[in-house]
Amino acid sequence: MRSFVKSWIPQCLQILRSPCRLFHGCNRLLTSQIISYYDSVNQCEKELPEYFNFASDVLDKWSQLEKDGRRPANPAFWWVNDEGEEVKWSFEELGFLSRKTANILSEACGLQRGDRIIAVLPRVPEWWLLNVACMRTGIVFIPGTSQLTAKDILYRLQASEAKCIVTSDTLAPAVESVMSECHFLKTKLIVAKGSRDGWLNLKELFAVTSADHKCVKTRSQDPMLIYFTSGSTGSPKMVVQSHGSYGIGFATSGRYWMNLTPSDIMWNTSDTGWVKAAWSSVFAPWINGSCVFVHSLPEFKPAVIAELQVHESETLFVWRGSTQS
Repeated sequence: MRSFVKSWIPQCLQILRSPCRLFHGCNRLLTSQIISYYDSVNQCEKELPEYFNFASDVLDKWSQLEKDGRRPANPAFWWVNDEGEEVKWSFEELGFLSRKTANILSEACGLQRGDRIIAVLPRVPEWWLLNVACMRTGIVFIPGTSQLTAKDILYRLQASEAKCIVTSDTLAPAVESVMSECHFLKTKLIVAKGSRDGWLNLKELFAVTSADHKCVKTRSQDPMLIYFTSGSTGSPKMVVQSHGSYGIGFATSGRYWMNLTPSDIMWNTSDTGWVKAAWSSVFAPWINGSCVFVHSLPEFKPAVIAELQVHESETLFVWRGSTQS
């Protein structure tokens, strides 16, 4: 594992030492052109726009700048695991794959705008595709940690009235054990290499689904995300976030607190079920055009994390992470 990690460090440094990175002020100006309007909304200098969609108004704009050669060469998404597998997507590739995923949700899963979908997945690339695909379709995305039990899943399915659940083959049996009590659930989608009876397979659907998809026009106040609270003093409560609250709200923290630019690689170690994943693995880095880095480990290993992490001043990673919410 150590040799694999070290083998990628020189390549990453080479990317970040490109002329675009050295001329850091140019990248800050580029970032400002993208988010200055949304930052002014957060500063109460301008009114919240009536319509906003993070996929079309932010991600697709970065994709166009990428095509025009006006964004550094580092990827938009970079994923590795402890087995040496790697995934790298540009903003253009992220758009292509998320539009495919949007069609899968609308066609194969039969979901419509306003429907709710629960995703209980580890740190796999499909989690990010589902996140963006829900933005494109107006479907409300409800993440859940992989630590959920069958009882936890049942409670969330009943409380949210979700029509679809997406999970891995590890948690599929837990979902099946509570199916008889989930009257709103219509579709089960699995992220796995093999098929499973009664489940649609996301990987298989990719091979037969078109990427021709038009993003819906969502209002800033339309619901986009639902997170369940931890339930420390009672049953977990649903907290709804709109397209504007998270899609626009993290422009300021990403710009000033994290100091992100299009040349930066953002590594957040939070589990996908925690709200920190939305803050620092989706909205703050991508509104600034930064690369989201994901290291998928079966369990948290401090030694591996420490070996990968370097000081922010060396500009390999801007690290803002937590293993909890």
